[in-house]
Amino acid sequence: MSATGTPATMRADARRNRQLLIAAALAAFTEHGADDASLDEIARRAGVGIGTLYRHFPNRQALLEAVYRDQVEDLCAAARDRAAAATPAQALENWLRDLMAFAATKRNLTSSIMSVPEGRRSEVALSCSAMVRDAADGLLAQAQRSGEIRPDVDAIDLLRLSHALAVASEMPSGHADQQERLLKVLLDGLRAPEPGAAAG
Repeated sequence: MSATGTPATMRADARRNRQLLIAAALAAFTEHGADDASLDEIARRAGVGIGTLYRHFPNRQALLEAVYRDQVEDLCAAARDRAAAATPAQALENWLRDLMAFAATKRNLTSSIMSVPEGRRSEVALSCSAMVRDAADGLLAQAQRSGEIRPDVDAIDLLRLSHALAVASEMPSGHADQQERLLKVLLDGLRAPEPGAAAG
């Protein structure tokens, strides 16, 4: 099994069909909601038969988990790219924007994945949560070592604050740039105080 959840021995045409189905499902889930999108429509969008869909994904939950994992892997890859391309604090800020975009466009996907009872929560959901936490932890630790970000924040704090910000950004506001304004407040709170600054 590859990191993406695709069997390593899968034929090239089957692998291509699987990726087409994941892309089509993401589009359908985004438009109609993860619980309401038609599996027949997803198969049509992917250009395959419904039988092909069921060979790869025996039920809606399996397809949902594959789409979610694919998106989380992209988000974690972005964390690595950000870390290589900017200063630690800037990399963290850039990735928080990636995280906010993920939260805004994948909310119904995340809700469906996480809505099952805790005791039945899938291995995919748990592993994806761990992947995002590790990505956040890596970027945060680098920024803290650089002295730019306060040392008393951990990855869980960061993810919970980002989640709260994403929810708040969806509420009616008189500001067209509500999400960016709130993100700037969060970033200001994360920055380490200047040496010699008075405690407030």
